[in-house]
Amino acid sequence: MRSVRDDQLVRPTVEDEVAAAGSELFGGPVGRRALLGVSWWTPVRVIALVAIGMFALGMVQKLPCYDHGWFLGATTQYTHACYSDIPHLYNGRGFDQGLIPYLDRIPQTLSGGMEYLEYPVLTGLFMEVAALLTPGGGTLQHREQAYWFINAGMLMACAAVIAVCVARTHRRRPWDALLVALAPAFALTATINWDLFAVALTAAAMLMWSRSRAVAAGVLIGLAAAAKLYPALLLGPLLVLCLRAGRLRAFLGTAAAAAGAWLVVNLPLMFTHDAGGFHIRPGWAKFYTFSQERPVDFGSVWLVISQRTGDPLDDANTYATLLMLLGALGIGALALSAPRRPRFAQLAFLVVALFILVNKVYSPQYVLWLVPLAALARPKWRDFLVWQTCEVLYFLGIWFYLAYTGSGDKHQGLPAEGYQLAIVVHLLGTLYLCALVVRDILLPERDVVRRDGSDDPSGGVLDGAPDIFVLGADREERTAPEDGTRVQWGTGSRRP
Repeated sequence: MRSVRDDQLVRPTVEDEVAAAGSELFGGPVGRRALLGVSWWTPVRVIALVAIGMFALGMVQKLPCYDHGWFLGATTQYTHACYSDIPHLYNGRGFDQGLIPYLDRIPQTLSGGMEYLEYPVLTGLFMEVAALLTPGGGTLQHREQAYWFINAGMLMACAAVIAVCVARTHRRRPWDALLVALAPAFALTATINWDLFAVALTAAAMLMWSRSRAVAAGVLIGLAAAAKLYPALLLGPLLVLCLRAGRLRAFLGTAAAAAGAWLVVNLPLMFTHDAGGFHIRPGWAKFYTFSQERPVDFGSVWLVISQRTGDPLDDANTYATLLMLLGALGIGALALSAPRRPRFAQLAFLVVALFILVNKVYSPQYVLWLVPLAALARPKWRDFLVWQTCEVLYFLGIWFYLAYTGSGDKHQGLPAEGYQLAIVVHLLGTLYLCALVVRDILLPERDVVRRDGSDDPSGGVLDGAPDIFVLGADREERTAPEDGTRVQWGTGSRRP
């Protein structure tokens, strides 16, 4: 056994071959005597600036659409791969008309049949704030351009928050957040929709949990779930990990805080009252009914099956729910029976990836949900870049497919068979990363984060805690040393 100094930062250019090779562009791997963190250029600040710079490059990539693609030509926004929901929904959801989300019905002439805003309430608030900041006057095109630009500025702040939170979650591994800051799919999809807001709240929740602030983490999870549904899934991994470690009290505090925060945000819009009593407000419920009723859609395995068989798969909800339940049970069994208690980030990545993989839709921006979790769960540059390559290929594939279907007899773009191949590639890329995380859980000596003797840097109260409940009578109980030092479980860090 040997203890690990908590103030000694892990250097990816020493630990990771791909990171070391990439560092040659900037002078090579950092030396052991380098004075890191003693000037203004701390790792967290560098990572935040890199994230902002990459986000700005993603904005530049949308320039062909900003100038004309969103407004002129049936397929220009697809052939240039610069589509965004944001400018289209400014008018399409009544923001340009001053309609109040969830309360005012949207005219069919604007929405094409969507009577109310189909987003959760905090995302709706985000959209409304941007609309209030959008100057009036000028043409509709000018207002839509301004609306996208204001949203992009707000989402840029979210990207910086995500990068900072990931950098600070694993105290000794801030440089792993460069995976988030430099992720190409992150930059390409950041302004397609409003997902970054929920991702930022989720990243902040994981940071709070890593600092043993269970209630603050719960509040942030509740707020994130009020912006997008998926962050509520993090409560599942926390439940099984706290059960294994005998820390259910911390979990209950987090779950209660999450439920309370979600209710505080949603209750003011959830109910309406008339002569017949209280009823669920249809505007508030639209997100949930739309999610339930929408058919199989872009990016999902169900779309491939539907297109190949000609079956609309009207029962896809049932199939997806069953697969989600079975997968969740499998993840729970893995968490309770693994030779070492898995890290929180590992299980969080697996459960969110499972949700996306079995869902009826796998939109290109859903990769944003996984990027911060992947950086914490499997901070290995080679594997991360393999996955990102698959996601970039899918990003191009969906737009070229829409160009093909929207160009009439010209058939300019990617036909259905090519798009199906793109779907399979990005599903396999996500499954590849999931398989590596599962392997790290079953063979903890292969876990990059644990090689230096760490237990669970993002685990908060779970970090170093002994196991209380483990499936399998022959499992060896592992306890933390009484003096608070950590055990060298892994193969050890490579030294220069």
